Amino acid sequence: MLILPQALTQTQATQSLAGLAAEMANEGEQVVVDVAPLAQFDSVALAVLLALHRQAQALGKSLQLQGTPPRLADLARLYGVSDLLGLAPAVAPAGPR
Repeated sequence: MLILPQALTQTQATQSLAGLAAEMANEGEQVVVDVAPLAQFDSVALAVLLALHRQAQALGKSLQLQGTPPRLADLARLYGVSDLLGLAPAVAPAGPR
C-alpha cells in the first residue's frame, strides 16, 4: 500500500511523486493508495495522483484510492477527473418528498 503524506502541495510534489512511484514497483497488480493522511493539499495532489495512475497503467497495474478526504474528492470533481481516479460521484442529499 502506498501512503500519501500529510501535506502535498507544490513544495512536496516532486519528492513525494518520486518516492511513491519507486514504491509502486514493489506493489502487486492492484495498487492501493491510502489518501486519508492528506490534511494540507492543493490541486497538485491531483496531479500527483494522476501521474501515479498513468504509471500504474504503464506497468499493467490498477490504482485504487482509499480514504479520500471529501475536499479532495470535491476538487477532483471540479477538475473533471473523479471518474479517472475511481472516485464515486457526489450523492445529493435526499430532500423531502
